[in-house]
Amino acid sequence: MRTGRLEAFSDGVLAIIITIMVLELRAPEGHDLSDLVHSTGVGLLAYLLSFVYVGIYWNAHHHMFHLVRRVNGGVLWANLALLFCLSLVPLTTAWMSQSRFERIPVVVYGLNLLVAAVAYLVLQSVIIRQEGPESSLGRAVGRDLKGKMSVTFDVVGVLSALTIDRSGRVGVWIALACFVLIVITWVVPDRRIARAVREYGTAA
Repeated sequence: MRTGRLEAFSDGVLAIIITIMVLELRAPEGHDLSDLVHSTGVGLLAYLLSFVYVGIYWNAHHHMFHLVRRVNGGVLWANLALLFCLSLVPLTTAWMSQSRFERIPVVVYGLNLLVAAVAYLVLQSVIIRQEGPESSLGRAVGRDLKGKMSVTFDVVGVLSALTIDRSGRVGVWIALACFVLIVITWVVPDRRIARAVREYGTAA
């Protein structure tokens, strides 16, 4: 089976996820900048973080499937699992922003990011198992230290929010810093994949 339908379906789902998130933002009731900050500021920050997260997954997904020749049932289900995890992002983002970054909503948001990261690694592994370790994707990914590092930071963030300064905010801010650090790490497209795409395109 070709990858076109899977990519088109995934693009549509990710576009809907981003649209749902922006609909959660409330317009300010007043006409001053302070009204915007008071009523929408926290939600806008949470939306920005989640928007970039979803954008990173779209970018990585787009590049990865340039190196995939065909898909089977395992790839389809692994891709659906990733989309399911990402489809929860609007919910966890809204809860986190409405609570103004309280501990439990931040923990749940971090768990959402963690399961999405694991789901992406599973999808990647299923594809490499299908295509072979010497395939274009297998060679580009290698040991995938960057992907595993992202999972590690998600775990550190969740554990920090759960265990550090439970009566205060220190653990929550450490968790948010971990999530932002992952964004900074991935905001530049994966050069390994981009290089392999160029080589694959030239070879093709």
